[in-house]
Amino acid sequence: MENKVSRWCLVSMASIPLVMTLGNSMLIPVLPIFEKKVGITSFQSSTIITSYSVAAIFLIPVAGYLSDRFGRKMIILPSLILAFIGGLISGFSSWKIEDPFVWITIGRILQGIGAAGATPIILPLVGDLYKDDDEKASSCLGIIETSNTFGKVLSPILGSLFAAFLWFLPFFSISFFSLISIVLVFFFIKAPKNKDEPLPFKEFLKKTKEIFKREGRWLYAVFLIGAYAMLLLFSVLFFMSDILEKTHNIEGVRKGFVLAVPLFTLCAAAFLTGKKIKGDTAVMKRVLVVSLIMVGVSTAFVGFVNDMLILMLVVTSILGTAIGAMLPTLDALITEGIEKEERGTITSFYSSSRFIGVAAGPPVMSLLMKEYLNISYVTGGAVGFVLLFIVIKFIKAEEQNPDAKMA
Repeated sequence: MENKVSRWCLVSMASIPLVMTLGNSMLIPVLPIFEKKVGITSFQSSTIITSYSVAAIFLIPVAGYLSDRFGRKMIILPSLILAFIGGLISGFSSWKIEDPFVWITIGRILQGIGAAGATPIILPLVGDLYKDDDEKASSCLGIIETSNTFGKVLSPILGSLFAAFLWFLPFFSISFFSLISIVLVFFFIKAPKNKDEPLPFKEFLKKTKEIFKREGRWLYAVFLIGAYAMLLLFSVLFFMSDILEKTHNIEGVRKGFVLAVPLFTLCAAAFLTGKKIKGDTAVMKRVLVVSLIMVGVSTAFVGFVNDMLILMLVVTSILGTAIGAMLPTLDALITEGIEKEERGTITSFYSSSRFIGVAAGPPVMSLLMKEYLNISYVTGGAVGFVLLFIVIKFIKAEEQNPDAKMA
């Protein structure tokens, strides 16, 4: 490939996290509508998000192994087709079945399986395409993560807009977007072929254990931060979706635009960070340190400012900026710190950790926000400072040396 990656190949790769983000985040602003239309509780509506993520958590490592064995594209395409089918099941059952909650959940699980085989494979694919150019790989990962976060910006607006026409239209739209991504991937992604014979499963397990034994301390730190960032993000979005209606009387498309404010700062930060880090692990570590301080402070205040709209948007925008800076940094640490042959497996574990946060956020917040709102956010902020200590201790880097080992 000689690092020559076409613009359409890059667009095709970026479309995958965009579609999968829309597949989950687009439903957050319309969960209160689902509760009314389907006759379910706040906790049940949160499981519409969680069912997607739980399915992905357990299957992502399997997808990572299969992509190392059979090729990235061979796993991505069937996964996108599953996401397409899952959207049709959720949408059709909402349209035609009187009590559709179970079928909506089944469709969401299928979408989660599709997400497991599509989104995490992009990280090792970028590493494959830019094998010997960490600077270009970092820049590309920044674009990929920006696509992911741009999906989060679009999600509340599109979700609210579609639901304003038909409450179940967001489900069908997920299938439509998946179809676009299927076409792009099929025609434009030319993944380099792995000339090496894939490892037998027993050897694969043995090698995976060796990787974690050798690199475990910094890898576990990255996994924890990924899970924490997604837990906070989806907790805050779920909480804001509820509070904007009940406290501020902001509904429909207006609510979508308000929710998009902190997500826009997240998207901008992801894009700028991807450009800035350029494969330099010292810069990556500094980004994580500053971001975790911002996260720890801003998270602690979310509950206290929820009845003051402008202040809440300021605080959540600071939080969004910090999370946006962390995400491409974590992607780059994983992609550039692990050898190509092991990359699919390790990035899949990292993606699983992020999905754990996505899965836990809405139901945890639905249980805590009535009685323990401020305590939960202050605790969340404190966890950020614990992770700050872990980063300082376990992620080590040298100036201008992207190949520096993290001890």
